Amino acid sequence: MTKKYKSISPLTSKPLRNPGESLDHKIIDMLDKSVIHVLIIAVIVTTITQAWVAWYHQEIADPLILSIVLSPVILFSLVRIFFAVRESKRIKLGRDGEKVVGQFLERLRLDGAQVFHDIEGENFNLDHVVIHRSGIFVIETKTMSKPEKGKSVLFYNGKQILRGGKPIKSDAVTQVKAASSWLHNLLFESTGKRFAIKGIVVFPGWYVKTTELGKSAEISVLNPRVLPNYIGKSRQQLREDELHMCAYHLSRYIRTK
Repeated sequence: MTKKYKSISPLTSKPLRNPGESLDHKIIDMLDKSVIHVLIIAVIVTTITQAWVAWYHQEIADPLILSIVLSPVILFSLVRIFFAVRESKRIKLGRDGEKVVGQFLERLRLDGAQVFHDIEGENFNLDHVVIHRSGIFVIETKTMSKPEKGKSVLFYNGKQILRGGKPIKSDAVTQVKAASSWLHNLLFESTGKRFAIKGIVVFPGWYVKTTELGKSAEISVLNPRVLPNYIGKSRQQLREDELHMCAYHLSRYIRTK
C-alpha cells in the first residue's frame, strides 16, 4: 500500500504585492456583492412572473399584493447595483493609475533601486515606495479625470494643489506626509536608524506647474513620467548597505501582513 504524504506549498514566503492590488480586491468584493443583488432580482422577477401566469390560468388569487410587496426589494437591489457600478469605475480609474505609475517606477530597478507597491499600513495603503541610493521615497498616486478639451494643468505652491485657481478636493499633500512619517517610524523601529523619507504626489495625465516655494517644499507634486529622472538623478543619500538593509526590513514587514 502506497503511503500518502501531505502536500505543502513550495513557496517559503508570501509574494510582494503588485501595484493597485488592494484596489483589485475592492473591485472583486463589490462585484461579489452586486451578484447577490442580481440573483435577488432574478428570483423575485421569476416569482412574480410565475404568480401572474398562474393567476392568468386561474390557479391562484390576484398576485397584485405580492407584486407590490416585492417591488421595493427589486428597487433597492437596482439602486445598490447602480452605486456599485459607479464606485467600481472610480476604483478602476485609481487602480489603473497606480499600475501606470508602478510601470514608470520599475525602470529604476535597472539603476539599483528596490521598488515596493501597495504596502498596507494602519487603515491605509502606501501606493509605492522606492529605496534608491538617492533616498527613500513614498509616492502617492492620484488619478483624476480630466477635461476632454482644454489644458489639464495643476499648480502646486508648496501647500496646496490648485486646479483652475481652486484647491482640489483631495488632501493628497497631508496624506503623503502622514504616510512618510509612518514609514520613517517603521524603519526606525526595525533598523534602529533614522532615515529621511521624501513624499511625492503624482497625477497621471496632468501637467504640473510648481512655484519656487513648491520646488523647495517638503512634499513634491509631479507627473509620473518624470519620476525615473527625478529619483535617479538626485544626489546620493544612502550607502549601498543602508539601501539593502531598508529594503530587507520593509520586505519582511510586507510579507508578514
